[in-house]
Amino acid sequence: MNFHLKVWRQENGQSGGQFRDYEARDIPAEASFLEMLDIVNEGLVLRGEEPVAFDHDCREGICGMCSLTINGIPHGKGRGTTCQLYMRKFSDGDTIYIEPFRVGAFPVVKDLVVNRTAFDRIISAGGFISERCGAAQDANDTPIGKTVADYAMDAAACIGCGACAAACPNGSAMLFVAGKVGHLGLLPQGKPEAGRRVRGMVAKMDDEGFGNCSNFYECEAVCPAGVPAAFIAKMNRDYAMASVSNAVEATA
Repeated sequence: MNFHLKVWRQENGQSGGQFRDYEARDIPAEASFLEMLDIVNEGLVLRGEEPVAFDHDCREGICGMCSLTINGIPHGKGRGTTCQLYMRKFSDGDTIYIEPFRVGAFPVVKDLVVNRTAFDRIISAGGFISERCGAAQDANDTPIGKTVADYAMDAAACIGCGACAAACPNGSAMLFVAGKVGHLGLLPQGKPEAGRRVRGMVAKMDDEGFGNCSNFYECEAVCPAGVPAAFIAKMNRDYAMASVSNAVEATA
């Protein structure tokens, strides 16, 4: 298969960028999108040109590092990562636009690589528990019903790739934050710090420059893990209750 690529090239975060044209020739239909880029980069290196920089790690749809916007869609498809996108999904001769995630809080490092440490700082603001857990207890002694456990796992499935923010017209990270707040807040171990957690993580999200949610649901459509947008509503309720509780405690 042959493709015409328009790839975003940018030397660093301070310089301007532009789309450059490349030809991807003789690409196997069973190749993944990242393998296609590997083949293109091998050709660039052989010609003495600078290869295209892009992020990747596990290439198994787990880590979320493969953060590319393909033809205007983060990861190039709904409910999947870039490394799980195969070239047979395209037609021979297609023109493919490849860009980094376009989020104000994710500055471009080089070419298709963005800095997503804003997510790490949000996690540091409250995505943890302080309770001493000790050794693992017997599963039958854990007071968590299956319905709650399943709902918590729906939120915990978030891999933190940032596609939700890249797809949102507002550059909102609320689905990511809601997923992290939700899965910890639903479990007994996370309830003691639930109020402080949601206040801290939402405040840090705002400090990092992410936008707010306007219910476009683009985040849910592109989330590789399928985290439902309903968690955003839950987070908003939790945040409102935690803010009121904190205000009452401050005046007591």
